Amino acid sequence: MHTLKALRDIAYDLGANERPDLASMAREMGRVIHQQGRALNDGLAPLRKRQRGFERWLVGQRSKVSLLVMVWPANHSTPVHDHGGLWGLELALQGALEVQSWSRDDVSGELTLQGQDWLGPGDATWFEADGGYAHRCRNLSRHEAALTLHVYGGNLAQYLAYEPAARDKWLARPQRAAIAGHLGA
Repeated sequence: MHTLKALRDIAYDLGANERPDLASMAREMGRVIHQQGRALNDGLAPLRKRQRGFERWLVGQRSKVSLLVMVWPANHSTPVHDHGGLWGLELALQGALEVQSWSRDDVSGELTLQGQDWLGPGDATWFEADGGYAHRCRNLSRHEAALTLHVYGGNLAQYLAYEPAARDKWLARPQRAAIAGHLGA
């Protein structure tokens, strides 16, 4: 898991500031994936074969930076959700992910779609620490699991998931981020 350790070290080094340069972090991590992706895919192959649904695996946590590998079953999607006001970066390791970005109005609670990104291996998207940011993610494959690396500016133990309730109204439901296990890096 040398490659996973290299990604963790980049996150720890570049995520140490209160407002890290997420573009630089994405560029450095993407470079590692493009150079060492095959070794990483071989090392993480057992996660893709588990077939136990969506899972979060803790890679490491230091001070205000946490890293997780997420396993996305074929065609799995999340509800629209926030990140508890933390900054974050999401990097595709294997497979392809669609990420829809939403903004939430502080007063009305209304959610508005802002755009979407499609991530393949080595591609990343990120968001600043902002209580009004939310997104929905979906594995684009109908047949294969995808793997992503998520870096957060803190411990994402709780967050809100949003579901449509009525025209332009959303219900916010508190969620706990379950961890399936720990990956040694």
